[in-house]
Amino acid sequence: MNWDDFDTALFDLDGVLTPTADVHMRAWEQMFTELLAARGVSEPYSDHDYFAYIDGKPRYDGVRSFLASRHITLPEGDPGDDPGTETVCGLGNRKNAVFSAVLREEGVQPYPGSVVLLDALAARGTKMAVVSSSRNAPAVLEAAGLSDRFTVVVDGTVATRHGLAGKPSPETFVHAAELLSTPVARAVVLEDAISGVEAGHRGDFGLVVGVDRGVGADRLREAGANLVVSDLAELVQ
Repeated sequence: MNWDDFDTALFDLDGVLTPTADVHMRAWEQMFTELLAARGVSEPYSDHDYFAYIDGKPRYDGVRSFLASRHITLPEGDPGDDPGTETVCGLGNRKNAVFSAVLREEGVQPYPGSVVLLDALAARGTKMAVVSSSRNAPAVLEAAGLSDRFTVVVDGTVATRHGLAGKPSPETFVHAAELLSTPVARAVVLEDAISGVEAGHRGDFGLVVGVDRGVGADRLREAGANLVVSDLAELVQ
């Protein structure tokens, strides 16, 4: 790719800049494994479930999608529900509590190749933003030492505040591009999740880069990725 063709890079966070997707996966696995065992559901939770129903989506959307896959119906509840409450929101909050505990205890380091690309783009003067479905994005950026690299962060909290639909809708990416005064045709979306790649494709962005951290290059291309890499350092010229 030629970075001269673009003014702005829009990065997903978990799995693109930081390996926190692994932490999210562990938190979801713990929460849903306990739920399925308590309900006597024979089909266990697996990594396939994460990639098929949860990856890249806003937290409560991920809960709804997985529950539907097991034909489990729960009350929607309220975002203020206690993590012990068996509602969609309560389960989402329970997962978030596990994630936050792991982040506090273990911290997080960015992918070295991602830092290489961030440095190269900063030197070029390319504008950059983080676009994440997670409400934990500011905490993750702070823990990874990346907060000062981004003037624009569109996370789950910002999306709710502005009434933006979550991925695979392109609305959060479009909002970030608008905040950076960039036409979508001059912006690059960098995503590791199927839902995020679909969002970039639906938004007609200038380029959608799929980052294969386990989903599979073919699936990322099928979702709309123009280019697939396994490490962001591959995009440095």
